[in-house]
Order: sequence, then structure tokens, then C-alpha cells
Amino acid sequence: MEILDAYVLKDPCSQNVLDVFSGEWSSKLPDIFGLVTKPGTAALFEDARVSWAEEIFGSFKSWNILELGPLEGGHSYMFQNRGANKVISIEANSRAFLKCLCIKEILKLDKVEFLLGDFMSFLRRESAQYDMVFASGVLYHMEDPIELIKLISKVSDKTLLWTHYFDDDILSKRNELSHKFSNVRTIHYEGVSYEYSVQSYKAALNWAGFCGGPKPESKWLTRGSIIKALQHYGFNDLTINFDDPNHQNGPAFAICARKCGTGTLQDEIV
Repeated sequence: MEILDAYVLKDPCSQNVLDVFSGEWSSKLPDIFGLVTKPGTAALFEDARVSWAEEIFGSFKSWNILELGPLEGGHSYMFQNRGANKVISIEANSRAFLKCLCIKEILKLDKVEFLLGDFMSFLRRESAQYDMVFASGVLYHMEDPIELIKLISKVSDKTLLWTHYFDDDILSKRNELSHKFSNVRTIHYEGVSYEYSVQSYKAALNWAGFCGGPKPESKWLTRGSIIKALQHYGFNDLTINFDDPNHQNGPAFAICARKCGTGTLQDEIV
């Protein structure tokens, strides 16, 4: 690319901003805005998982929310629309971060602060408490997913996790996915054993719009190990939803987890 190709010689408009990252968008903006994000298809600005979390936890009005991995700001937008007082949203992928800033400017997200960097480093030193930690689409990208759950438990008594999980019975039958995973392994963390598989991103690393983790590999915990870790670190009221063993990218589910006096485990079906 020649430097002159970076100039935009059109009337200033929001579409010009989005077109800077044309071909890299994962999210689709709501139709009411009349804007196009290519090839964006995921309805993350109208995500039922956010609405469900509010149903489980109560109104987000005046809440201080910590968001891990905002991707393109869709959930951040929803938190502001639901009356959040402050959203701290941390993104490690520099191109995703810049897309978040585009959305912040276009949609005037004055309650959202996007930070560029590693949320694990942030959590290790953070002393503030949040009304909720929202961690959608990040656990399965981690090198140390158990530590992430532990760190979340230090800063909030409520969290939403949406994540893929490892299930050998399911993934071994999925030829398009099975080659990405190792055999199940066991890790011991602070006296507790958990099961996981090493996942490799392979060809996905070649796309400029890649939205995975910062390393070529990550650990996918089993479903049971995710629940075990949440309970071990004090989240004893768990509600499961969006359980999709046939998700195109591998089995996935969402958990609203909170700390309370009496432990429960509930499954909803959506």
C-alpha cells in the first residue's frame, strides 16, 4: 500500500470510519444505524446473553462493569444502553481495540473506557470491586483459564462466562475441528485437579480479523472443570443457559455465576 491510499477523499461520515477495517469485522451493527460492517454477521450489539445476564442478576442501572475482551464494543454498547454507570473494557488485540474506538466515537459511548492491554495483568493488580465481570468469549482463549476464574472471583461476586468447552465425545466426531485438539490432560491448580485439551488456532491466525488469544494455542477446559473452578472460587449459585453442544466452533454454554449463602446449579434452555 502506498501512503496516499490511506487518505479518504469522501464527505466525512460514520461509514468511512467503519470502512477503515472493511473485511475484518465480526459484528453486525443494528439495522437502525444504517451502517455496514464487512463481513460482520454476529449480532453482538443485540446479544441475548446480555439481556439474560440482566434478568438473572438484576438491572445494570448505575453498575460498574468490568468487561474482558470487548472485541468490537457490541456488549459495551448494550451496557451503556441499560444504564451502566461505568464500563471498563479491556482488549489485548490492537486492531480490535481500534475498532472499539471507532464504535465509541460513532455511538457516543461516554460511559465506556476502552483499555489496550492484557486483562490478566490488570486483574492481578486490581483492588477495586465491580458489580459484574462480563467475560464472553475469552475463557477458551486463555493459557491459564483457572487463574482467570480465580482473578475474576477477587474483583466481583457476579460474573457471566460464555465459553466453548472440551468434550472429546463431541469433538472427535467433528472432522473440521478434531485436528485442532490434543488428548484430554489433567492440570493441578491450588490443590484441585481439572481436565483440559490444548487447542491450536492453525489457519485462523492468517486472518487480519482474528479474534482469538495472543498465543498459537490455548486450553479448553471440560464443562465439568469450568463448573468445578467456579464453585471452588466461591461462585456457588450457577445458572446455565445457551447450552449448544453443536455450536459450529465447538460445544459452548453460558453461565451466570454469583456468590451467595446457598449454592444452586440451574439449567435453562434457549
